[in-house]
Amino acid sequence: MNTLDHPRDGGCRCGHVRFRVSMLPLLTMACHCRGCQRMTASAFSLSVAIPSEGFAVTQGDTVLGGLQKELQHSFCPECKSWLFTRMPGMDGFVNVRSTLIDDLSWTTPFVETCTKDKLDWVTTPAVHRFEAFPAMDDWQSLTQAYQAYSLETPSFA
Repeated sequence: MNTLDHPRDGGCRCGHVRFRVSMLPLLTMACHCRGCQRMTASAFSLSVAIPSEGFAVTQGDTVLGGLQKELQHSFCPECKSWLFTRMPGMDGFVNVRSTLIDDLSWTTPFVETCTKDKLDWVTTPAVHRFEAFPAMDDWQSLTQAYQAYSLETPSFA
């Protein structure tokens, strides 16, 4: 049901770390917070939330960086690419940097967060926008809305 017909692979810039996504995404996002702007040296970060059991590092090891007490940002120890983030206490999913997946059709954000920090010239095709991070109660309805949306936009099958 949530399993992909064929897994999607991805990896860091230098190829030292590779990973596999074997389950459909829960949600795709663009985050405009200052932290993501600084970590990416860009206007926002793109991520795809994958159920934890549908994500595996298949080659190489990662190191933690960023704000290790608040979030577990995993990086390639060689090229320093920011690969994915795990949130302590929220073990059900992994936020994978979507542009690191070899198939870039996964990068379109459905939700954008922290638009209060958005650079004036940035626009995305996100369906839902939030000035900050959505309330915890909103995430379930957003993932349900994304599931319905992704059935209409079958780029993941």
